[in-house]
Amino acid sequence: MTQKTQKNVPIRLFNTDGRTKEVFKPIKEGYVGMYCCGPTVYNFAHIGNLRAYIFDDILRRMFEYNNYDVKQVVNITDVGHLTSDADEGEDKMLKGAKREKKTVWEIAKFYEEAFFKDLKSLNILEPNIKPRATEHIKEMIELVKKLEENGYTYSTEGNIYYDISKFKDYGKMARLKMDDLEAGARIDVDENKRNPHDFVLWFTHSKFGNQEMQWDSPWGRGFPGWHVECSAMSMKYLGEKFDIHCGGIDHIPVHHTNEIAQSEGATGKKWVNYWLHNDFLVLNKGKMAKSGESFITLQVLRDKGFDPMDYRFFCLGAHYRTQLNFSYEAMDGARNAFKKLKERVLELKSNPCSFPKPTLEAKYKTKFLESINNDINTSEALALVNAVLKDKELGNDEKLSLIFDFDRVLGLDLNKLEQDNIPEEIKVLAQKRQEARDNKDWTTSDKIRDNLKEKGYTIDDSPEGQKIKKL
Repeated sequence: MTQKTQKNVPIRLFNTDGRTKEVFKPIKEGYVGMYCCGPTVYNFAHIGNLRAYIFDDILRRMFEYNNYDVKQVVNITDVGHLTSDADEGEDKMLKGAKREKKTVWEIAKFYEEAFFKDLKSLNILEPNIKPRATEHIKEMIELVKKLEENGYTYSTEGNIYYDISKFKDYGKMARLKMDDLEAGARIDVDENKRNPHDFVLWFTHSKFGNQEMQWDSPWGRGFPGWHVECSAMSMKYLGEKFDIHCGGIDHIPVHHTNEIAQSEGATGKKWVNYWLHNDFLVLNKGKMAKSGESFITLQVLRDKGFDPMDYRFFCLGAHYRTQLNFSYEAMDGARNAFKKLKERVLELKSNPCSFPKPTLEAKYKTKFLESINNDINTSEALALVNAVLKDKELGNDEKLSLIFDFDRVLGLDLNKLEQDNIPEEIKVLAQKRQEARDNKDWTTSDKIRDNLKEKGYTIDDSPEGQKIKKL
């Protein structure tokens, strides 16, 4: 497809590599290759993780709104990997397996499925390609062999390490200096490394002993290091050079820095043109984590009475490069604002009238394009939705047309809203059934379901809660 940016509004994105907002220029006209760091599937994703995927989704939708073809790759890390990007801590998959007394393969399958259910609940478009690390070991081995041939590696105790001193621009994107890295090196490091910040490309001997996940390689039977999979899989599906790489800001100093070193060390050329990083979701001024009180999943939000789409709306209210402070009070505010928006849309749908204003409508579309093309300014775009709703010069049909058009990027599914004509009596019964289910009173739950069926209604149980339907 030939790219035709509407109204010639340029797309400007903040490129972490240069710490500046740049006009986007694709490698191939009308096409965007985009790689997004995916989950390590050893536990549920928390809502801080999911903020990143909401941003990735908005970014993709923005490009598609601008008539680009987008190829989005989101990897699934389902092999080994330490709890720190710096080759420290516990093996994540092994940690999950021990916690739940399952095999690492069972853990990976369960949490991969849970992750994509979460994405669906948040109306996040399914990635075009979802490669699993365990299915791309061959590509990782080939990448390590290239680095070995190019003189970037050394072997100690059977493990293959990347020698960061051999890569001239190591740490450039993260603004790291080699002298500072050496001076700030921790004492408790892998003694097999020549430099504390060298990183493992392939393990044949690790502190975890005989792991379930191991493969044959030219260096012995073992498993890949933390960073190598992203380079190998992104280049397989997007080529040795592509447009955009996304991830959280915590990936900048180590993971993405090492990805650049190994990718460009293997190919000898620039790897990624634009690096986009979202900031943290914070709770009590601290980064959200997969432990303790700060481990908040979508299910926790559901248990508190929120719909996953309330959380999507909440995330749209802040710029992706700013910290987003989470609280249940803030979620209440987002839920109420989203509810009012949905009620207003339903009101417009039930009262059709048309007052065409082509010039005014075009003006709103241009303003929206300027907002989203300006480094994905979603809060400004939401403000524009409210401005359309309040504009007395537009008819209801025109307002809906504009809002549904904007929603192609916002992804709130406003065009699918329908009036709730469920009688109050049925809603009360459904609520009683839910209470019975919560108390594991299956007998009462089944009786209420049968009663509802006699009255002409059925209930579907979904991750988002009960869905009442008329038979």
